[in-house]
Amino acid sequence: MRIAYLECFSGISGDMFLGALVDAGVPFASLAETAAALNVGARLEMRKVSRGSLAATKVDVLTSAQPGSETTHSHGDHPAHTHAPHRHLSAILAIIRAAALTETVKARAVRAFQLLGEAEAAIHSIPIEKVHFHEVGAVDTIVDIVCATVGAEWLNIDRWLASPLNVGSGTVVCQHGTLPVPAPATLALLGDAPVYSGGEPMERVTPTGAAVLRMLEVGYAPLPPMRIKASGYGAGGRDTPGQPNLLRLLIGEEETAQAIATDFVAVIETVIDDSSPQLLAYVSELLLASGAWDVYRIPVQMKKGRTGVQLTVLCHPDRAPALQDILFRETTTIGLRWRIEKKVGLLREFLKVQTMWGEVSIKIARLPGGAIANASPEYEDCRRIAAEHSVPLKQVMQEVMRVYAASGIAASDITKEQR
Repeated sequence: MRIAYLECFSGISGDMFLGALVDAGVPFASLAETAAALNVGARLEMRKVSRGSLAATKVDVLTSAQPGSETTHSHGDHPAHTHAPHRHLSAILAIIRAAALTETVKARAVRAFQLLGEAEAAIHSIPIEKVHFHEVGAVDTIVDIVCATVGAEWLNIDRWLASPLNVGSGTVVCQHGTLPVPAPATLALLGDAPVYSGGEPMERVTPTGAAVLRMLEVGYAPLPPMRIKASGYGAGGRDTPGQPNLLRLLIGEEETAQAIATDFVAVIETVIDDSSPQLLAYVSELLLASGAWDVYRIPVQMKKGRTGVQLTVLCHPDRAPALQDILFRETTTIGLRWRIEKKVGLLREFLKVQTMWGEVSIKIARLPGGAIANASPEYEDCRRIAAEHSVPLKQVMQEVMRVYAASGIAASDITKEQR
């Protein structure tokens, strides 16, 4: 799988993303032709710059309000937020749809501006049709987003990922006045993306940058195992001391069966000594149905000779608050503990084998290097077949493993499905 990883240690903006694309190999001429195709009186300019002693590519959008009068807007240049024209969403979409671009590019760019429109509408509590775009309606933003879409299409990425976002700090001056960073539209677009603040106070994630992340459906995770084929640095407008104003883009092929998967897991625990086994069994089923990865119960000896049950729940960190609510609502506990731990596991693949009763999946776990560590039939498939054909479950599972052992299917023939 071809993946791209954005390291947003100094945030992300439209010009930084374009610079990173070009630095990683996207032809500048392709982006320049896109800017011209929009027919909005704008052109692109590219140059090599230094940020924190690191070489990077800077891409600027130059616009002409009048013949012979050009202005440049870039990340970190706050005046770009104060003198932009107003446009309705329909006018921006008409510009995009009228341009000589592929339908895929148009659809993605339209989606980005629809997301911006929805964010502005929610902020001001008005219908999206009545939203007046301010800085996000400026010509440079239209060019940034459409060129970003063209560059992303050229790279042919299967999956976009990013690090947590450094949103910056301080204030930003915009049409709504002086507001804290991140700006309201940026905050709305970021949703539940992981963020933090670092470096010199400034706006580090712009509305355009946030819209690009949403448009590309970027996921947030640590740098995955990958073989890097290309990389690029995109520069913002300011050279900030101690925190290079750069966006790094890594492009490569994801490694799957050659590495151990690492992730994070939330562990929720509580000890209960005044509930029936039936109640705790019901709660366990409810937790699993509500997104828990696993729930288990262990008998424990408590103070004053009381016998209790330790109930432990494993889940994705995002599900922890909801599952905690279930524990408080459905059990007699009045307190619990929870923590985030690192989870290390072998990567899993699934092979479908054909038995006399029908198709069954086998889960295969691989060690680093590709050797098979374990293979086992999927319980739910086997249970369904046992019930439908009135065959003992153990007989179904034995037959599945016999067919698997006799198949001699090579690893390259296995359909992979990571979990």
